[in-house]
Amino acid sequence: MTMDDLEFRRVKNVIRIAIAALAILALDVPRPLEQAVGQVRAASIEPEVHLPLKDKSVRFAFIGDNGNASKRQYDVANRMETFRDKVKFDFVLMLGDNLYGGKTPADYRSKFEKPYKALLDNGVKFYASLGNHDDPNERYYKPFNMDGQRYYTFRKGDAQFFALDSTYMDAGQIDWLDRELSKSKATWKFAYFHHPLYSNAMHGSDLDLRARLEPLFQKYGVEVVLSGHEHVYERIAPQKGINYFVLGSSGELRYHDLRKSPFMVKGFDTDCTFGLMEIDGKELSYQIVSRAGETVDSGTISIP
Repeated sequence: MTMDDLEFRRVKNVIRIAIAALAILALDVPRPLEQAVGQVRAASIEPEVHLPLKDKSVRFAFIGDNGNASKRQYDVANRMETFRDKVKFDFVLMLGDNLYGGKTPADYRSKFEKPYKALLDNGVKFYASLGNHDDPNERYYKPFNMDGQRYYTFRKGDAQFFALDSTYMDAGQIDWLDRELSKSKATWKFAYFHHPLYSNAMHGSDLDLRARLEPLFQKYGVEVVLSGHEHVYERIAPQKGINYFVLGSSGELRYHDLRKSPFMVKGFDTDCTFGLMEIDGKELSYQIVSRAGETVDSGTISIP
């Protein structure tokens, strides 16, 4: 082999490595260096907390459409941990589309266990609901705390939470919800599920689901409804006494997707987000945070 041949092979190898490196940089996937940089950046910004942090209050976070193993998802997860350190929330509601694409053990690790490792290590529990990109078998995954059920309820302090499967809203689920709501003595009742009853983004309001669920929410005094599916954040003006939040941008994002509407009080569609809520007696405080740490919405809701 001549020196010219060796030099030619060396140049080819350099070009091949360069192309591979550019391909990696083009992917929106979490890499060890990016994760480390994201963690340092998140830790370097002091969280701006708008919640009152009352003694013995119930505090939780919520995310939607998160499970894509993207850098955006990891950034949001890192930001959540910086806020957990201040807020001390101890559980997270998942509004569906918990795992996009594959459902192998490796997918559960890259799309859930790795991004939320710091939260999980600090004892935070996740309570999932199922989205249209989820496999119903996710209900058997122990860290989702679904206890093998597509829909279920649990209580934290003065609040009771009803996780629903809005992709398969059959008569059995409606009957179950009617019975469980009728038995609830909680001060605050939350319903959370994937498809929004009101939305100003691409998919729009699910009118069929609204016709089936909203009468029950009215009848039994559900105060707050949380949904995902739309890859934006929206806060809807109270409808028939019910407060609706849509947050489906904890990993997925659809830029500039919101349309103006008389029933949208606040919207944000330029970055990924997660939500925080605190319940103290008859007052609920909320704060929506972008992955950059910006508070994009906050306020309080009171009940008589």
